[in-house]
Amino acid sequence: QVQLVESGGGLVQAGGSLRLSCAASGRTFRFYNMGWFRQVPGKEREFVAAIRRSGGGTYYADSVKGRFTINRDNAKNTVYLQMNSLKPEDTAVYYCAQGTGIPVTMSSSYDAWGQGTQVTVSG
Repeated sequence: QVQLVESGGGLVQAGGSLRLSCAASGRTFRFYNMGWFRQVPGKEREFVAAIRRSGGGTYYADSVKGRFTINRDNAKNTVYLQMNSLKPEDTAVYYCAQGTGIPVTMSSSYDAWGQGTQVTVSG
């Protein structure tokens, strides 16, 4: 049974930093692309960042490029999202996703999702 568990969300002031973690279990982690998406009430879930299963390719939404960094530790079956220079518009529930589809920027390319972690940035 595939399980993705996010952690690290919380409340932070604008300009601050948070690091999200997503621990995966149930299938061979290194075989899968990993992504982060976010969603606010009333809006579509949007792509934030992704990293290919080889770890060689990373992708970012324009809105977070230069501020967020995704990386993975295949030995720990964990993917991370380091978020710096946070803005109030980054407030959302952040979801970790796992899959093998392409493009990695689309939610339909993932077949496993975590429960989400709330990130709130106060202005």
